Amino acid sequence: MNSARTAPRRVVALDVGGTYIKGGSLTDGATTLDHTDRWYTRADRGPEAVLETVLSCAAELVERCPDAQAAGIVVPGIVDEESGLAVLAANLGWRGVPVQDWLAEHLDMPVAFGHDVRAGGLAEARMGAGRGCADFLFVPVGTGIAAAAFSRGRALIGAHGRAGELGHVVVRPGGARCHCGARGCLETVASAAAVARRYARATGWHGVSARDVQRRAETGDPVAADIWTEAIEALADALAVAVTLYDPERVVLGGGLARAGEAYLAPLRDALTRRLTFQAVPHLTEARLGDRAGCVGAALLAHDLLEQARVRP
Repeated sequence: MNSARTAPRRVVALDVGGTYIKGGSLTDGATTLDHTDRWYTRADRGPEAVLETVLSCAAELVERCPDAQAAGIVVPGIVDEESGLAVLAANLGWRGVPVQDWLAEHLDMPVAFGHDVRAGGLAEARMGAGRGCADFLFVPVGTGIAAAAFSRGRALIGAHGRAGELGHVVVRPGGARCHCGARGCLETVASAAAVARRYARATGWHGVSARDVQRRAETGDPVAADIWTEAIEALADALAVAVTLYDPERVVLGGGLARAGEAYLAPLRDALTRRLTFQAVPHLTEARLGDRAGCVGAALLAHDLLEQARVRP
């Protein structure tokens, strides 16, 4: 038997976000990342500086893992996974950046490239709360809101790579202006950033997080209760649309708000159920991989790339 072919293969992975770049490595058969680290993105320095930081972080990971055979990288925004292009990542300042090619050249190894939310959904599908479920929605609720819809085990990408922008479903027509240009998008009401921002505007209390608002709502703060309830109701409105369109078996909620557990899931479950008539009510559950999901997904994409190369005739 050829021992070289049966030896575990290692890859390195990067999840590039607006605040942090998360990194780690993953070997065949492992369920957790090792050599994990995170670096500040510091997007305010400009797109070229961010790219240099990404390349530097990747090289640092490879130096720690000299046996790495491939790398995976996932980014937010609009991506073209076939060409390896970050079409638009507004919070990184990237437009038309050939991330995959530049990283492959910098590291001199194969690189897999993908979208951060779809990669997070892939990780939850194989190792987390979506395991054993062919049709589910992965919905991380954080600074923004997005979704990855999995059908028969595959993420839907869309004709232009823009499937899953749940945060830009208009749930409150004529409401607050969204950074996308529309009014009343889900993100303006139900994201963690929106909850904190709306509470600060209503009370003058700044520096209060969305989780703080949830806790204050539970202790009887009427302003917090109104804002928290509206966030739940708005998310239920958008999820009702998604359930009607995709008929998922499960909805896996990720992001910081989902870590509130049943304090978040129970009222959301009730609100969603009230909105559904003929539709099957999906099982709502918390994501299991937390903020590691995107990085784990990047590593899985890299392993898939190696496997495709191995079986290719």
